[in-house]
Amino acid sequence: MLMPDTSVVARLIARYRAQENRLVDAPHDQRARRRFEDTAYTLCVLMCERTAREAVLAAESYVRRSVRSAGRPLTNAPLAGAQPLAERAASGGC
Repeated sequence: MLMPDTSVVARLIARYRAQENRLVDAPHDQRARRRFEDTAYTLCVLMCERTAREAVLAAESYVRRSVRSAGRPLTNAPLAGAQPLAERAASGGC
């Protein structure tokens, strides 16, 4: 099975988290919502998950496993685990 590039997934996670924060700050910003939903959809497709929440958790797990198996430090991606904002984020299907 082909797996996505770890650096691409890590960048998408960072983008998802930043857009999630933006959406919490401005919930009526339609442009921000579209960007967030597009990023969530991309994560769903890459990770073969049906919801944004499942996709981002799977992506974080995938990146962590890849980093551990390579024995190298991860840069440019916050992966401290699921943040509380994820609980408030839209977890609709992808």
